[in-house]
Amino acid sequence: MKKVDYIVVGSGLAGIMFCDVLMQHGKTFLVVDDGSQKASIVAGGLYNPVVLKRFTPVWKSKEQLELAIPRYKALENKLNVRLDYKVPVYRLFATIEEQNNWFLASDKVGLSSYIKPEIHQIENKSIKSDFGFGKVLHTGRIDTKALITSFKKVLHDNNQLVETSFNYDAIQFNQDNITYNNIDVKHIVFAEGFGLKKNPFFKHLPLKETKGELLIIYAPKLNIDFVLKSSVFLIPLGAHKYIVGATYEWHDKSNNTTEAAKIELLNKLKIFINCDFQVVDQVAGIRPTVIDRRPLVGQHNKYKQLNVLNGLGTRGVMIAPYVAKRLYNLIENGIEIDSEININRFNN
Repeated sequence: MKKVDYIVVGSGLAGIMFCDVLMQHGKTFLVVDDGSQKASIVAGGLYNPVVLKRFTPVWKSKEQLELAIPRYKALENKLNVRLDYKVPVYRLFATIEEQNNWFLASDKVGLSSYIKPEIHQIENKSIKSDFGFGKVLHTGRIDTKALITSFKKVLHDNNQLVETSFNYDAIQFNQDNITYNNIDVKHIVFAEGFGLKKNPFFKHLPLKETKGELLIIYAPKLNIDFVLKSSVFLIPLGAHKYIVGATYEWHDKSNNTTEAAKIELLNKLKIFINCDFQVVDQVAGIRPTVIDRRPLVGQHNKYKQLNVLNGLGTRGVMIAPYVAKRLYNLIENGIEIDSEININRFNN
């Protein structure tokens, strides 16, 4: 019988970053994944410490960034692939009121390090910018597709990736460990995204499936090298290509792209740019989100060998290294995790 310390179910961003922690600590593990979840692959990948809709700080943004940025750098070196693109984020103001709110926000605790009381003017005939821009500091984009593709190749080459659906009925509980399909394992971590809804051990958790769609456009006259936030995000990819996104759809649970989402994104884009462009691609995925906008992290009440790491939502690249480390420390060292992300908040 094969023995491993961990089985990780899912190879999206949550699963990959937990595997990264396991590798750092020399733990043995297998990853079981059927490729059904696409949210991390199609994500915009921004890390941005400011909620630009309301000008409020992201939860524990300082702690998240201090952990995440060095980890992505280490993974760049390990995988020999570029992941972290340092790119500023500019918020396009639509009114004088938004300008005033920006000045007020710059004095708030948790925001003063990331935004300054300045209105930037950027000369670009392709952007409608009567009221100027606010600049967010310490931002960038993680190429999540490159990260996951490269990391899974390492897993495959090391015979650590089992590409099949997980069979919950195959778990057998013993006194000190569990077995799964003739594998002796100490802990299982479910990082299966939207697939958690079918998990009999954690399906009670209030995970919401939110479909998101993105467009890729080719706009040779736009010429911006920063992320622009207005009615949608506009993220430069190089070679005059940009990500436009994203939509939020609560009813459609498929990974299929839709004409309705395309129209919605194009209508919002045309509010603030006035140059010609061409849509060259459209992608869709299901985000695992939670009603209180906090991840689902923790252990099963009865079966302590079973753990969950899910619900990263729209800010996955920032929070994934943080929650992965917190879960590992809970399992291995008994260090309690933040009450705001602990699944115990939903067990009452």
